[in-house]
Amino acid sequence: MKIEIWSDYVCPFCYIGKRRLEEALESFPHKEHVDVEFKAFELDPNTPLKTDQTIHEQLAAKYGMTVEQAKEASANVAGQAKSAGLNFRFENMKPANTFDAHRLAKYAASEGKEKMISEKLLQAYFTDSKDISDHGVLADLAEASGMEREKALEILGDKEAFSGEVRGDEAAARQYGISGVPYFIINNKYAISGAQRTETFSGALAKVWAEEQAASKLQDLSGGEGDVCGDDGCDIAGEK
Repeated sequence: MKIEIWSDYVCPFCYIGKRRLEEALESFPHKEHVDVEFKAFELDPNTPLKTDQTIHEQLAAKYGMTVEQAKEASANVAGQAKSAGLNFRFENMKPANTFDAHRLAKYAASEGKEKMISEKLLQAYFTDSKDISDHGVLADLAEASGMEREKALEILGDKEAFSGEVRGDEAAARQYGISGVPYFIINNKYAISGAQRTETFSGALAKVWAEEQAASKLQDLSGGEGDVCGDDGCDIAGEK
């Protein structure tokens, strides 16, 4: 079973949804047969690399609300995160452009480190108050994930490196009609939108597994016995 997840590293519900899916997978009896792949999606490609705005000022401007309303909304999301075992520290979050973070994740995927870097990027932004658009921070996260820091810096310094892979994911999202994340596609035919409850993910995993197993069984349309050849030779019915 293959699960593709379109998400962004500054999307709170992407982190919550990721954790709930992981909880569902922990109790899924066939989890060793599940492959999870992360796909790039930029919520706001126009976010500047550097800004003096606080996260609440940015949210207020983006959604047409007051800073106080933004703080109240953030507190609500932080509460949802806490129920998933996550600690969101909105008061210290640093607005970030995530294109280079996605490029780094694609490099990590080529090194077999995709799951680790994805978790570290989300934790760095939501919990550790790191600027994940900063190349030094990204290189540190790459090193903590078992990759070479200098190689990561080299890739980040080359604007074309792994850009095609990121743009490819975003093009696929448009083809699927994905306008919000997280968005989960299972086996290229089942979709789950949003940070659903753990129970919803568990139910989906069980349903997809059962349906896919049933679909893999051949339906016999022979219409009766026919002449065959097997390990013991051929059944030449006409000569009996």
